[in-house]
Amino acid sequence: MRIVGVLAPGACSSVEGVLGHGDDPRMLLWRHGWMLSHLLSTHLDDDGIVLTAQVRPRTHDARPPKVRNRGLDPRLEFAPGEVAVPRQRIAAYAIVRSRRGVLGTQCSTRTAIPGLWQLPGGGLEEGETPSAGEVREITEETAQQVHIDRLIDVQSDHWIGRSPTGVLEDFQALRIIYTATCDSPTQPQVLDVDGTTMSASWVPLRRWRSLPWTSGARSLLDRHLPQVSLETENSPARG
Repeated sequence: MRIVGVLAPGACSSVEGVLGHGDDPRMLLWRHGWMLSHLLSTHLDDDGIVLTAQVRPRTHDARPPKVRNRGLDPRLEFAPGEVAVPRQRIAAYAIVRSRRGVLGTQCSTRTAIPGLWQLPGGGLEEGETPSAGEVREITEETAQQVHIDRLIDVQSDHWIGRSPTGVLEDFQALRIIYTATCDSPTQPQVLDVDGTTMSASWVPLRRWRSLPWTSGARSLLDRHLPQVSLETENSPARG
C-alpha cells in the first residue's frame, strides 16, 4: 500500500511513502514530518492500493501516534527452527447503518476469535478496489445491498501467531474502514457458507455495547458510530 499526503483535497502530493511490512500509516507520515488530519480516498494503480490523506505539518510539541503491536501470542509453541512467515493482509470493513440499527457479523470457528462480533468486511481480492471489495464482502456475509458513503479510518494491527491453518505468521492486518448505508434492510443471511462468518444481524443502537465485539470493531464503533448515526438520520431519503 502506498500512502499519499496532500495539504488539501485536489492539491499536489506533499509526502509519499510505501507502507512496509509491520508499518503503520500514521507513523509513516510522522517519520516524514507530517500528521494525518483525515482520510480522503483510495484507488488502484499499477503498484496496488493508494490511500490519500489530508495532512498537516508536524509541530514540535505533537505526540507520536499510537501503534498497535501485540508482539508474540503468549500461547505460542514453537517447533525447532520454526520461523514466522511475513504476511500483510489488506482488508476493507464498514460501519453499515439502516433504520434497523448497525450491521454486525459473528466470527466462526474458522477464525481465532469464534463467537466475537465484527464489522462486515474482509480481505481484498487481486485487482479489487477497497470499496468494491467491501460491497462484495457485505453481500457474501449478510445478503444486504448497500452503498458506500465515505472513507473514515485505517487500522494497522501487527502480531506473531498461527493462522487458522496452523502456519506461524508474522502477521499485519491493514484495515480500510468506510461508512455505508442500507436503504432496504432485510433479515441478514450468510451466503458464504463454511467461511469465517457464522451469523449476521442488525443490532439496535441501544444495545450494540452488550455484544462481545473484537477490540478493533469496538474502538471503531466507539469513535465513529455517533457521527455516522447523526449523518444517517439527517440524510435525505433515497429512491
